[in-house]
Amino acid sequence: EEEAAAAEEEDDDSGEGTEEESEEGEDEQDSDFEELEEDFDVKKKKCSSEKQSAAALCIGVGSFSDPDDLPGLAHFLEHMVFMGSEKYPAENGFDAFLKKHGGSDNASTDCERTIFQFDVQRKHFREALDRWAQFFICPLMIKDAIDREVEAVDSEYQLARPSDSHRKEMLFGSLAKTNHPMGKFCWGNAQTLKHEPQEKNIDTYARLREFWKRHYSSHYMTLAVQSKESLDTLEEWVREIFSQVPNNALPKPDFSHLLDPFDTVNFNKLYRVVPVRKVHALTITWALPPQEKHYRVKPLHYISWLIGHEGTGSILSLLRKKCWALALFGGNSETGFDQNTTYSIFSISITLTNEGYQNFYQVAHLVFQYLKMLQTIGPQERIYEEIQKIEANEFRYQEQTDPIDYVENICENMQLFPKGDFLTGDQLMFEYKPEIISAALNLLTPEKANLLLLSPENEGRCELKEKWFGTQYSMEDVDKDWRGRWVGDFELNPDLHLPAENKFIATDFTLKTSDCPDTEYPVRIVNNERGCLWFKKDTKFKIPKAYVRFHLISPLIQKSPENLVLFDIFVNILAHNLAEPAYEADVAQLEYKLVAGEHGFVIKVKGFNHKLPLLFNLIIDYLADFTAAPDVFDMIAEQLKKTYFNILIKPEKLGKDIRLLILENSRWSMIQKYQAIMKGLTVKNLITFVDSLKSELHAEGLVQGNFTSMEAMEFLHYVIQKLQFQRLSVEVPVHFRVVELPQKPHLCKVKSLNKGDANSEVTVYYQSGTKNLREHTLMELLVMHMEEPCFDFLRTKETLGYHVYPTCRNTSGVLGFSVTVETQATKFNTELVEKKVEEFLMYFAEKMANLTDEAFKTQVTALIKLKECEDTHLGEEVDRNWFEVVTQQYIFDRLNREIEALRMITKSELVSWFMEHRGPNSRKLSVHIVGYGDEEQDSAGEPTPADQPSSSYGEVSKLTFLPASQLLADATVITDIRAFTSTLHLFPFHKILK
Repeated sequence: EEEAAAAEEEDDDSGEGTEEESEEGEDEQDSDFEELEEDFDVKKKKCSSEKQSAAALCIGVGSFSDPDDLPGLAHFLEHMVFMGSEKYPAENGFDAFLKKHGGSDNASTDCERTIFQFDVQRKHFREALDRWAQFFICPLMIKDAIDREVEAVDSEYQLARPSDSHRKEMLFGSLAKTNHPMGKFCWGNAQTLKHEPQEKNIDTYARLREFWKRHYSSHYMTLAVQSKESLDTLEEWVREIFSQVPNNALPKPDFSHLLDPFDTVNFNKLYRVVPVRKVHALTITWALPPQEKHYRVKPLHYISWLIGHEGTGSILSLLRKKCWALALFGGNSETGFDQNTTYSIFSISITLTNEGYQNFYQVAHLVFQYLKMLQTIGPQERIYEEIQKIEANEFRYQEQTDPIDYVENICENMQLFPKGDFLTGDQLMFEYKPEIISAALNLLTPEKANLLLLSPENEGRCELKEKWFGTQYSMEDVDKDWRGRWVGDFELNPDLHLPAENKFIATDFTLKTSDCPDTEYPVRIVNNERGCLWFKKDTKFKIPKAYVRFHLISPLIQKSPENLVLFDIFVNILAHNLAEPAYEADVAQLEYKLVAGEHGFVIKVKGFNHKLPLLFNLIIDYLADFTAAPDVFDMIAEQLKKTYFNILIKPEKLGKDIRLLILENSRWSMIQKYQAIMKGLTVKNLITFVDSLKSELHAEGLVQGNFTSMEAMEFLHYVIQKLQFQRLSVEVPVHFRVVELPQKPHLCKVKSLNKGDANSEVTVYYQSGTKNLREHTLMELLVMHMEEPCFDFLRTKETLGYHVYPTCRNTSGVLGFSVTVETQATKFNTELVEKKVEEFLMYFAEKMANLTDEAFKTQVTALIKLKECEDTHLGEEVDRNWFEVVTQQYIFDRLNREIEALRMITKSELVSWFMEHRGPNSRKLSVHIVGYGDEEQDSAGEPTPADQPSSSYGEVSKLTFLPASQLLADATVITDIRAFTSTLHLFPFHKILK
């Protein structure tokens, strides 16, 4: 698919953001399905009140301006301005203020821009603006805070180290010309910001102030604010508050003369890389002249639309037929790294199968053949107009985005486009200019390309090491036979051609008239033994779009780990079979998602209602006539082994797996799934499984948006008539039974499965039990009170890690709360971290005991306001309703009930509720995923005996349980999960209905 403009990473911490872009893009593209979350964190909102107010500010300066002797200074400064100001000196004052009033904030540093953004409830917007503006007027930046905040920056760098996409970016940057800013280490870490400056007598404190004075200047800042006030009022506030931001009248740093950063001998070579995750991938990259100025034509968008196409005649279509590739995405993600004033990237990343990896030169050849075909026929106005029409439809009927995301986007656009295009410049295609498209297209030739090949097979042949992330790689000339072939006039491939006209583009945008009374919540309009359908006609957002979701429930899925694996294989093969026929719909903004749920198969489609039934029926047809070719089966099974491996090596995923394995009875763990797939399964196993899966089902659907009730019923009828299944012989619960933890602390300590990775995770969980809606609301309120002090205590003061957060847990209807800290074994031992978490909870108990009535009321109001906050788009409402359907709870007015409960809660109740979880009777479970490092008595790069070749990939098919030291002597250690849970009492199945 085509690479979307990358979303900046949103953090779950309360403040300082991260660099560059989120992992999600590349790292999670292993599969077409997502897991259904246990702690369903639907934004809790309803419709009676108003949206949050939000503001974002972009400074036209970023990491490119880092001084050579202090790499990461711009990013460090972005962190430091949060830490108190002359007017509001409290170190975590801004975060504390936002948390009190249901707000959030973030910031990110890019190559030539730095963005800050926040949102808050409207009545506190003016004060929040004034507090926030101080970042840019008079930040304190106290020496003591600087020493501590370096640790947060370092922890952020450590968390990014195991990410293949960040490593690839860093390696790519290192290929730039000497002294070109593309080669800078923009993250910063303890080494570059603390240890080296100390050795060289560099005063980091003075340099931060100097950088702030030189670069945080109002004449290249852009600001966007969104709130329900009148424009005149907003303008008045902004003038009043921001007029004190200094303007140093110095020219804005400019790098546009540093063109062709990658015009070097070593660029056009083949680089082999050893990835962290198990993945084979080929990335072909070109460095082009900066394309930003052609935003009205968007030449790279046109090219990547064709390259990333998945229909007949496309590169991926051919690669899939040969079973060489699973996914392809191409283009430019529009981050500062991919596009800045010195160059624009164009890259094509292909996830290869084992066979595709063996034939990677052939794969590259297909790409070059396709590009040559495009260059030969030249830009096509028909295709440009089709993309233009799709983008224009999408723009015209787009749903509102969250205010905080919207202002972030706008303030960045204000740096890039002239005033008339602030709102549209990044989305629309304004004019077709073939010569501009050709200019870019004609540069995409084999001899100008950089080839990057990622594979675990490269281990042992990569003698070079990237300086900052330690990526192992090697460099070699492109094979001379292939090179010779590509320099000449090589043949075109007749199977590669342009896509045909798209039949899924909507043309009918009329809003339908209801055929039954309108309702506030979904109503069950069909209910029979084989299924039921919930329906709500949209009357609020009034756009010609709809959402259709189905849950096909089956008792087979949870029978065994083998069945779970076969189910995953089935969903992936179905996605593979559909990829080509459904791609046209995908391009025309009709989205579909196939999800392997825990108790059923979930189908989700959304988009313009005009052609949506076409897409839905296509999916059901492919499901009804499911086939699995042996080569496709092998390819998907191979890929799943890698997917499971890549999940297990992430400490936070392993931690969740272990916690749920202990808590949820008869749940199978990811490790058991990994063992099952490694034992080997056959196509025959799959077909037997799928046949019995399809023979007995219960179909539950939800249709919302621009459809009538009669049209909505058609979806369920089609499912039942096409799949011809029998009703379930037994009722299938859609959740698990949960164990009741004993009334003494238990600890499960497990070694991380990512060999040599320093990252550890500690989660301390307290179980409340099978409670009702009221207690769930109490817990939410408690966790809200906990967020800011938790951040302040564990991150800001104790510097334990970048991610520290409390969570309200609803595990199959059983309530609890937890505190999580992600730390590094190079700095802290997990037991020490747990002690600090307990220390925090003691401190918090004291804080609760001294809670003023006013502070209590403020927090209750903030939570009520959050729950009353209106939905920004239909999807938010649908997510909430769907959660009720999938969990079979059907309390569609849950928010109203929670608000009623909140209004009744008293301060003393909240305090005693927290105290119930402390003390001798508390049911506590701690899970530690222990990283590699000195604090855990092993060095990060463990030397292995000479007689066995060492691999950087650990064995993930079994867990290593660790003992506890005297430090946590009061806890009972779990070393055999099944032995422990088999002795415990099980809560009954429980839903939160009253």
